[in-house]
Amino acid sequence: MDTITHKNAATFIHLSTLSQYFIPFGNYIFPILVWSTKKDESDFVDYNGKQVLNFQLSLLLYSLVLIAIAVPVFIITIFNNVPFDAIVHDDNFVLNNFNFDANMGLLTIGIMAVLIFGVLKISEFFLIIYGAIKTSNGEKFKYPITIPFIK
Repeated sequence: MDTITHKNAATFIHLSTLSQYFIPFGNYIFPILVWSTKKDESDFVDYNGKQVLNFQLSLLLYSLVLIAIAVPVFIITIFNNVPFDAIVHDDNFVLNNFNFDANMGLLTIGIMAVLIFGVLKISEFFLIIYGAIKTSNGEKFKYPITIPFIK
């Protein structure tokens, strides 16, 4: 039987991932700290700590893949359309002949990667809140699209 203290600790693990908006890597540091101190006291806290960390690690992996797709696409598109002599010799650099037609496929891939990244970050916020609510009610919550790194 899980006590209110265990439910609160598990809920705080979920909510502590929101610290990423104020402290870099707070979404890993604070859940690990709370989980590691409370995981031996309750299976409920241990389960939720693993779920939160697996979700955050999965999002990190997905974000890195999307960034690895988007950044080179945009760099290649820029370098294909900007003449080097305009960069080196001209003080009044203006893009007059930027050709989107030749790179439309690459740009579409890059824009889709950025949009998917945005949807991922927005859904992360709402899933964290939803998981915290479910956990505070004493229900086990499993995040979608999560790779089980920690078992």
